[in-house]
Amino acid sequence: MQHSNIFDYKNYRYFKLAVIVILIALLAFLLFEPAVGHYGGSWLGYGLGTLSAAMVFWMAWYGIRKRRYRSRGNTQGWLSAHIYLGTAMTVIATLHSGFHFGLNIHSLTYGLLLIVVTSGFFGNYAYMIYPRLMTENMGEDSLDGLLLRIAETDKLARQIALMMPDDINNIVTRACRETSIGVSLLEQLRGFQPDCPSATVVRQLTVLGGELSLEQRKLYRDLYSIMVRRESLVKRARQDLMFRARMGFWLYFHVPFTVALLTAMVAHVIAIFFYW
Repeated sequence: MQHSNIFDYKNYRYFKLAVIVILIALLAFLLFEPAVGHYGGSWLGYGLGTLSAAMVFWMAWYGIRKRRYRSRGNTQGWLSAHIYLGTAMTVIATLHSGFHFGLNIHSLTYGLLLIVVTSGFFGNYAYMIYPRLMTENMGEDSLDGLLLRIAETDKLARQIALMMPDDINNIVTRACRETSIGVSLLEQLRGFQPDCPSATVVRQLTVLGGELSLEQRKLYRDLYSIMVRRESLVKRARQDLMFRARMGFWLYFHVPFTVALLTAMVAHVIAIFFYW
């Protein structure tokens, strides 16, 4: 069976539909715009506006409906529809405006539409890319498992550091105490901690290792190996949190702007029919 993805879903069903809709809208605009003096309030403008509004409501409803399903095919269909029809909707809304913009509810609605479509594109990207990256990063491990292993390396590293000179013991203790993993939302989204203590202690141990006695060098090699492994575990845990945060955060941006778009669009329609 031929492999299908969101771009060629159902033999490019939504791509074909989007192309047809865009071509019809462009043809109508080019043929009738000079005759009707199109500015959004002509019969052509009303037609394009009605189509745009219908697509906005349909995609909002379709997105909610599709999130109720977990099957791979349904998810692909939802993503494919939003990519192609979102693009078509942007073109149609632009033609509906007649390229007339200003400080009013109509341009606000158009701006919100662009924000929603753009954030939707990012959401599609996130759900296409991040699950695979999460699998590559974690393998068979879980986040809880990584955090447990980090705690175990902390305990072992501190035990060994107690038998080392004070400068080494201090930097190892500080690294174990000050390393943070996803404490704030910003840290989760960016996937790293500025001046990460885990990376810093590994660099410092590389320098301090040359000043040890022969008896301490074996302990040093064990400690250095533990801290390098700990740094790797910390990076993987942060990466997993970053992918999860980015996949979830876009909805907290996308959904409120979608609600704002629907509200502004209703106000736009009311303004057109009652005050235009």
